[in-house]
Amino acid sequence: MIATEKTRKLALVAMSGGVDSSLTAALLVRGGQQVVGVTMKTFCYSGVEGPSKTCCGLDGISDAKSVAAQLDIPHFVFDVEEEFTRDVIDDFVSEYASGRTPIPCVRCNSFTKFQDLLARADSLGCSWLATGHYARVDHSATRGPQLCRGVDEKKDQTYFLWGIPRSALDRLLLPMGELTKPEVRAEARRLGLDTAEKPESFEICFVPDNNYVGILRRYLADDHPALSTGPVCLEDESKVGEHEGYAHFTVGQRKGLPGGFSEPMFVIAIRPDDRTVIIGPRESLEKSRLVAQGVNWLCDPPRSGELLGVRIRHGAAIVEADVMAADQTSFELRTRLPQAAITPGQSAVLYRENVVVGGGVIMSN
Repeated sequence: MIATEKTRKLALVAMSGGVDSSLTAALLVRGGQQVVGVTMKTFCYSGVEGPSKTCCGLDGISDAKSVAAQLDIPHFVFDVEEEFTRDVIDDFVSEYASGRTPIPCVRCNSFTKFQDLLARADSLGCSWLATGHYARVDHSATRGPQLCRGVDEKKDQTYFLWGIPRSALDRLLLPMGELTKPEVRAEARRLGLDTAEKPESFEICFVPDNNYVGILRRYLADDHPALSTGPVCLEDESKVGEHEGYAHFTVGQRKGLPGGFSEPMFVIAIRPDDRTVIIGPRESLEKSRLVAQGVNWLCDPPRSGELLGVRIRHGAAIVEADVMAADQTSFELRTRLPQAAITPGQSAVLYRENVVVGGGVIMSN
């Protein structure tokens, strides 16, 4: 379907069944936009056990349909389970098998959700794509639209959006970025949306009960190194215990480690080649350098020597860092102050004040 004058203002809204995407659709309808609601059918709706009461579970489809009916807008469900499995779950398993700690939501946004939603928007003749993410797009920027942090710093979700196509910013609407979570709840109640009181979900949608090792066992052989015993060693290589698989650990972890030390011990590094988990005191976690790969730039790339802000995990503070090197595939940073648990597999997201410059996957520290 080719967009015409009649459909030029048509917006596709990704509706997960939660309050944020529900209010996104409602605000656009109230603002005079023609709206089409879409829910993506991913892993959670297959025959494998998963959470059904969350925005990613089976109830999400039902709740999204209910809100669409309230708003008198069309609603479609699209099956992307094959793409989701390939881009998100397979990567999740591969990263843990490699001793890294992945972020599935970044992969989903970068490779499955936004690319598929843009294609669906084109097929339905929609000029705009809207989601319920807590972030903003500045469409007035002179060098093109820019992704900016949401006004609610506690809910800001730009950390999960650095990998989306830069071209998507031209068409992206993010109404929740202008609101705080309490304001969202209050407005949803005022409008009488069925999802106004729906609780938030903090779990990985395809990991029931947060048992990610159970997912790995489903996809990896029983004797895979990630699930096999190996040594727990101090930084001087002296062995202090054994583990039941390095997939049980992540850099910065304290639980599940051998005891008997005079100070708390943490996972410092994971070596998949010899299945070794290295532990040490907190000061050994403090690092200043990181190298990231798989880079995506959402505005002009940084210059070597430029001072930027970087966030190295969701919920962490943005800290100052000097760009040591940067190109189209990787960057190297040195933070002004040492940071605890710079974790391979997590994202490093770069900021110029409130603007997202881009990001990448941390490979080493």
